Amino acid sequence: MSEGKKVPVVPAALLGSFILVTTLFSLWGFANDITNPLVAAFKSIFDNLTNAQSSTIQFAFYGGYATMAIPAALFIQKYSYKAGILLGLALYATGALLFIPAANTMQFFWFPVSLYILTFGLAFLETTANPFILSMGPEETATQRLNLAQAFNPIGSLTGMVVASKLILAKLSTTQFRNAELAAHPEYDTMPAGEVNAKIAEAYEVFKAAQPDVFSANQISDVAIIRNPYAILGVVVLIMFVIFAFKKMPVTPHGDVHPWESAKRLFKNKCWTEGVLAQTFYVAAQITCWTFIIQYAMENVPGMTMSRAQNFNIAAMLIFLISRFICTFLLKFLTPSKLLMQLAALAAVLMLATIFLQNFAGLICLVAISGCMSLMFPTIYGIALDGTGDDAKIGSAGLVFAIVGGALMPLAMGFVMDGDGIGMLNAVSLSFFMPFVCFVAIAIFGYRTFKIHHPNKA
Repeated sequence: MSEGKKVPVVPAALLGSFILVTTLFSLWGFANDITNPLVAAFKSIFDNLTNAQSSTIQFAFYGGYATMAIPAALFIQKYSYKAGILLGLALYATGALLFIPAANTMQFFWFPVSLYILTFGLAFLETTANPFILSMGPEETATQRLNLAQAFNPIGSLTGMVVASKLILAKLSTTQFRNAELAAHPEYDTMPAGEVNAKIAEAYEVFKAAQPDVFSANQISDVAIIRNPYAILGVVVLIMFVIFAFKKMPVTPHGDVHPWESAKRLFKNKCWTEGVLAQTFYVAAQITCWTFIIQYAMENVPGMTMSRAQNFNIAAMLIFLISRFICTFLLKFLTPSKLLMQLAALAAVLMLATIFLQNFAGLICLVAISGCMSLMFPTIYGIALDGTGDDAKIGSAGLVFAIVGGALMPLAMGFVMDGDGIGMLNAVSLSFFMPFVCFVAIAIFGYRTFKIHHPNKA
């Protein structure tokens, strides 16, 4: 990083707007991480679902980003960042409140539909907030400024994880049934996790056949447990809508730029195109690591429960949060692309340990990967948009569209998990080769950035 006169990360005149927009990072972080555990939760409630079918939760959630990223960019290009934020909040609230009628139907199909609409709003918020933050100050500190704003994203994520763990997973009847079985059979603590899971599943089938009325009542109760946090979230988002509606925000110049001309320039920009690919790989890796940590823990650690496994997700998010602030500080002294390469390479090594250990130590390695991931999204984002000028709004849409990786990878991993594994690797562990490949690709992007794309900034 170049040395010269000190420039502010956030100019004093824009600090109020910066803080308000930064709250959005926590708001979509909450939605992301209260949703990740729902893959396991819905599979336990609607027990006829396969891993692949329950993973449509993530397919719908991140598919909403892919659907709306480009329209969101065109919208803010024509109107303003503030208009994009308001429309995003309105769609976010609508999707969250749709959980109420979805729960009344007792049909799994309507929950992915509700999340699909909710993430229309998140697509608008992310497409708007990221370049808005980049524009709030000098270009020299843009990546550092975005890392600072993104540092508040895991605060929302951590809150979402705690709500999922304490107010959803821990209260599900399926969790309570599993806890009762583990308490009644202390010998399960010394048995392989796969064998314990099979015995509990068999006991649950006996319960369903013997007490169908109780089972049906439990399903209704469990769906209501999932519904309530989303209903409350919808109200909170509506309050944020009102606050933004009355807040005067800085106006950035549009520039006389046609979206199609921007797109043509961007696709000739190798750093941007490779950045979009790297971002796709990153989101795929992040979402799968956090979504399937529950399945990994329950498959490989004897005596594990769903709510206890979610505690490891919370630990991962704490590490992610702490590491995000540490990395933001380190970027004052280190080149972003080099640090990106190094952390991605370390994440790949930890992922190999996760795959082959298949025990508690492997789970710890999976948790530790979050420390490596904390830097990646905002740094890839900042590198890819560096020097794009008026094309940044369309460029931002491409990077938000890259979140489609979070829609496709969990579905693919779900199909692998429904298989039999290979050799000594169980199916769950085997599926984690997919995020391993993602981290390798990100490390290559970091290397190419400081060697080829921006060697003057190395």
